[in-house]
Amino acid sequence: MLKERWNDTAGGFHPASASDYLPEPHLREVQLRRLRAVVSRAYEHVELFRTRLQERGLTPAAIERLEDIQQLPFTVKADLRDTYPFGLFASPMSDVVRLHASSGTTGKPIVVAYTRDDVEVWSEVMARTLACCTLHRGDILQNAFGYGLFTGGLGAHYGAEALGATVIPISGGNSDRQIMLIRDFGVSALCCTPSYFMHLIERANDLGVDLRKLPLRVGIFGAEPWSDAMRGHIEPATGIRAFDIYGLSEITGPGVASECSAQDGLHVFEDHFYPEIIDPDTGAALPDGEEGELVLTTLSKQAMPMIRYRTRDITAILREPCSCGRSIRRIRRIGRRCDDMFIIRGVNVFPSQVEAALLTVEGTLPHYQIILTREHGLDQITVEVEVTAEVFSDKVRALEDVRARIAHAIEHILGIRVGLRLVEPRSIERSQGKARRVIDRRNA
Repeated sequence: MLKERWNDTAGGFHPASASDYLPEPHLREVQLRRLRAVVSRAYEHVELFRTRLQERGLTPAAIERLEDIQQLPFTVKADLRDTYPFGLFASPMSDVVRLHASSGTTGKPIVVAYTRDDVEVWSEVMARTLACCTLHRGDILQNAFGYGLFTGGLGAHYGAEALGATVIPISGGNSDRQIMLIRDFGVSALCCTPSYFMHLIERANDLGVDLRKLPLRVGIFGAEPWSDAMRGHIEPATGIRAFDIYGLSEITGPGVASECSAQDGLHVFEDHFYPEIIDPDTGAALPDGEEGELVLTTLSKQAMPMIRYRTRDITAILREPCSCGRSIRRIRRIGRRCDDMFIIRGVNVFPSQVEAALLTVEGTLPHYQIILTREHGLDQITVEVEVTAEVFSDKVRALEDVRARIAHAIEHILGIRVGLRLVEPRSIERSQGKARRVIDRRNA
């Protein structure tokens, strides 16, 4: 099934043009056909979805045009917890070849399932993802995403093999070994979270390894939001091109969308994942170009179809054609989530805003934490930020100058003053996976 969609070319192993370069009318026909099929499947096999449609007086026959998707009910993360573990499955367990799970904040994980065809589609979209990031047959990919129940490791692994790349399944952690293999195996591409790669840059410097002198040319980063400012730090320090990829376990894992060589938004593989943008407060659909919450519908998922899943990620669908020539639409890079926001003194604050402010100040490092506390009934915010060893060991006047510039940058972006604590390099705990940016002690 997968191999029929791929072909060898002089430039390496790349997706056939039918996948990413479909004329819009043809793509919309594919989407509508698949949407009708997946709505029928969910209606027939998923009790929660069937009940919600019946409450609205709807049946799958209501889907006559793509726009009719707006009549369908949303699915939210709580639905996966409430139906734990297998209540949203549309396939019998005898057809399920893979289970993954993400950590849950209430003690119960989010469980997702795949049939054999689901795994094939996942491999396909991940191969297309890596091709977007300029990988091809012959590349050596070191996969430092976590293996196991987390979807990142195996998703990237299967896609790289489908692409024809050589995969090093190292998983996360053991940073010295990561750097040794990058050097000794001639690694040309690396997958991990951006915050972990920042740690690898630090560790490589400690070991006297200049990443700019190695064959490493591509970094594929996902699983957490990161900014263009962080890209501006990573690329000059390593000589690589840093690409953003996007996915979530509830939809398939990584492989939903990817940056291309233009590095100007992420192409959604919308022949398999139908994107919408809604107003996060009202749920109303918004036109392409307007910012709102990303909603995704799986168009080919068998084991666990997701209909209008609210991701809580804030973005916009870009209307302009991409210079790479792909016809599938792009979304703006995701820098924040609806549920990441916290309110301090009536001001909406997102961690990405703090990061953007810090990276404008020379002498700071992209390692920080936001500490929320409550004193005398009032919420307080303190930002701990690492500064370079040179700044930290410099004269008091120089340290105070950096503190003042950081405080001004944060106040300029947030509109409020925050507590600020400058700390020495490596005093903030490093993560092998997603960075923990906010520590909420208000109810401690």
